[in-house]
Amino acid sequence: MTTLTNIVLVATFLVCSAYFSACETAITAYSRPKMYSLAKDGNKKAKIIWDLQGKIGLVISAILACATILNALTVAVTTKLFSEILGNYAIILAPIVTSVLIVLFAEVLPKMLTISNPEGMLLPSAYFIKYTHLALKPLNNIIGFMAKHLISLLKFSSNSKNNEYENSLDELRGAIALHKGIDTEDTKKEKEMLQSVLDLGTIQVGTVMIHRKNVTMMSADEKIDKLFEQVMNCPFSRVPLWKDNIENIVGILHIKDLIKAMKNPASDKIDIMDIAIKPWFIPENKTLLDQLQSFKTKHEHFAIVVDEYGCFMGIVTLEDIIEEIVGNIEDEHDLVHLTGIREQDDGSYIVDGSVNIRDLNREIASNFRSDIAATVAGLVINSIGIIPEVGQTFILYGYRFEVLKRHRTQVTLIKITKLAGD
Repeated sequence: MTTLTNIVLVATFLVCSAYFSACETAITAYSRPKMYSLAKDGNKKAKIIWDLQGKIGLVISAILACATILNALTVAVTTKLFSEILGNYAIILAPIVTSVLIVLFAEVLPKMLTISNPEGMLLPSAYFIKYTHLALKPLNNIIGFMAKHLISLLKFSSNSKNNEYENSLDELRGAIALHKGIDTEDTKKEKEMLQSVLDLGTIQVGTVMIHRKNVTMMSADEKIDKLFEQVMNCPFSRVPLWKDNIENIVGILHIKDLIKAMKNPASDKIDIMDIAIKPWFIPENKTLLDQLQSFKTKHEHFAIVVDEYGCFMGIVTLEDIIEEIVGNIEDEHDLVHLTGIREQDDGSYIVDGSVNIRDLNREIASNFRSDIAATVAGLVINSIGIIPEVGQTFILYGYRFEVLKRHRTQVTLIKITKLAGD
């Protein structure tokens, strides 16, 4: 072969190797959600790539095999070329020059050009990658068989379904965190909502329920006209009814049903239990995602939360779960949003002990743990292990907590100050 022919061959091998290197980067760096969306919309090339996802290891193996062969040919031809020109010095210079050429033109440059837009490289190459994979399938099967046995010998275990689920969630969380929009504030709200949707499967009902201390309830033994008077001064559409003691919830009174009953001329003879709805009891450790599905299935918006002993703990509504996703939903009957959190001039916050931790986190951009307690008072008591006295201060999670008020064993008012440098 002439010197010119060898130079052309080296250049050709480098270009082909660069193409395979770009394909390798594209097949590993492309966005799976984006490719799935394109395939679902009918893009044939995207569908080919998506179908290859299940055997991605063998596809990459085929691409690497082709790139390796081309790099080996580049080394051979370059060595021959240098031998013709430099003689004995070729054995020293040829490997150095070849390594530089391969790393620069067949590895670094194609990868850098591809990584910013892997789909732009991958889609036009879909058919080529598919047929390359098919052509090298026998060789890949042998390599794959050897690799699997080597992995088993080294006692590496593959991911379980639970790990795959967790990895998928982490991938989604990462994608949400990287989401960018035109308006910074709107984008922040979008991120918070999407993150909240992913959290529904881990948050328990007991964390977001309205505690029984704050639940408006009525006695089922009251006369219907007195109940009606109480209902007219109540801002809620559904009220739990109890008998004998507040632990014994016997029904749920819907205001609309009571108003209809009061239109009856013989309303004074109506038994309130005849129009009350049967209470729906759920455990406090049920996840919000499961409860949301239950609300949809039962066509109910209201449930009674009980602990493991069946004791009444509080209530949870469909609105409570939706608010975990979209934030507080106010209507004309709602009290001022989060009156239990008041910002002070010095940047600290005066917080009622009954404020929900997740509401506090959203309001002051903190990251207090909601898995050990549902309220701020519970967070303090569970964290320090004692019932604090008024005036005591504690450093928790980068904040200073000062107890301002206490009623018997209940912490009712706390001052929270973020520490400098945290």
